[in-house]
Amino acid sequence: MSYEPISVFDIFKIGVGPSSSHTLGPWRAALAFLSTVEETSSLDQVEDIAIDLFGSLAKTGKGHGTDIAVLMGLMGEDPVTCEVESITSKIEKIRKDGILTLKGTCSLSFDVSRQLVFHTKEFLPFHPNALRFHALLKDGRTLHSTYYSIGGGFITQEGDEVHKQDRIEPPFPVDKADDLLHWCRKTGLSIHEIVAENETAWRPEAETRAGIMKIWEVMKSCMYRGCHTEGMLPGGLSVKRRAAALNKKLLRERTYNNYEEWVAAIRAGGSDFQYILDWVSCFALAVNEENASFGRVVTAPTNGAAGVIPAVLQYYAVFCEASDESIIQFILTAAEIGSIFKKGSTISAAMGGCQAEIGVSSSMAAAALTECRGGTQRQALMAAEIAMEHHLGLTCDPIGGLVQVPCIERNTMGAIKAITASQLALQSAPDFAKVSLDAVVKTMWDTAQDMNSKYKETADGGLALNIPLSLPEC
Repeated sequence: MSYEPISVFDIFKIGVGPSSSHTLGPWRAALAFLSTVEETSSLDQVEDIAIDLFGSLAKTGKGHGTDIAVLMGLMGEDPVTCEVESITSKIEKIRKDGILTLKGTCSLSFDVSRQLVFHTKEFLPFHPNALRFHALLKDGRTLHSTYYSIGGGFITQEGDEVHKQDRIEPPFPVDKADDLLHWCRKTGLSIHEIVAENETAWRPEAETRAGIMKIWEVMKSCMYRGCHTEGMLPGGLSVKRRAAALNKKLLRERTYNNYEEWVAAIRAGGSDFQYILDWVSCFALAVNEENASFGRVVTAPTNGAAGVIPAVLQYYAVFCEASDESIIQFILTAAEIGSIFKKGSTISAAMGGCQAEIGVSSSMAAAALTECRGGTQRQALMAAEIAMEHHLGLTCDPIGGLVQVPCIERNTMGAIKAITASQLALQSAPDFAKVSLDAVVKTMWDTAQDMNSKYKETADGGLALNIPLSLPEC
């Protein structure tokens, strides 16, 4: 197996909800197709355009906003910087006027129902999340490109091979947990220090640090916004947002005007176990309610699991009073664990069920929290293993194809399991551990391959099948 270098900013991406594989990935694929058209001809030479969605993208695409993401991408909108409040109005205008403006400059007739087709019965062989773009040019030529959204916002184009000479070669290559432990032993560096050294192969250290703090700022803004937004989630399930009400209940009339004052108000409530437990749940709920509402989130490593790491990191920041240095340490460590799962298994629910999302994010958070709290490298890897071990076999069964039930609550469970796994590892001696992280990664992949396809983000099994759409969340 050739070494696959993955940066911290590949694992943690800023984007728009509700799904990294069904929203962010197709959005990025649309942007990539625009680039292909521009390299071959020019956008003003496009006479007609059509998009086909296959497999899991087709089955749950409408609930995950895949059609919206594709259109936003074709309009040239950037998921990192676009105004999320204007997404709905822009899509409604396309549907009403029948006009799609490529990259904001070239307008052409576009019938959404005819030119954006969901092929729910057809799967392409490489990956369940597939989409194909077709462009007819004015000179009679046609352009066709097929993309696969392989989880976590990662995309790959059919026929696109990355040559070895084009790969980044970090100083400490890691494919497996054993590789990571080898470098830690050889150098005496901690996990986050190994990762920081590898990141210098992509960019200067100062740029990496600034980028990580930007990731944290987006996470904080998302939590704060989610904790202060009431109402119903979109999509027709009539799921009520709960984070704002819980936030208000826990604060007991304490006042504040911004994020920093909010954190101070939370700390003023004390450190009772139940109080902290409620806040961890509140933080996770807030992020994933924002995610379900087409809000701006950070894939961690996916959108569906975007609440786990922010919730655990916010717990660490608020109740352990973490410094900026420890925030950077946390995110670097978490990213490496996520990349190990991506290389050895999958972070795509369409390939592996929800164990690939909530399970991986919980594992990432557990390792990061353990290292930040003074655990050894082996204890951090042990925490990652414990967290995933108790998510093995977790299915992906979104009711109505929406990232709401049971997805939002699962983020609270993943966050709490991460903290528990960290506590267990910190109180344990890794010498006596019976299961390694590499063993659990392989087991997760074996489980994914054995799992029935109806439990892999298709909304064809589990709760998605047994809970009528007319019922409210229980």
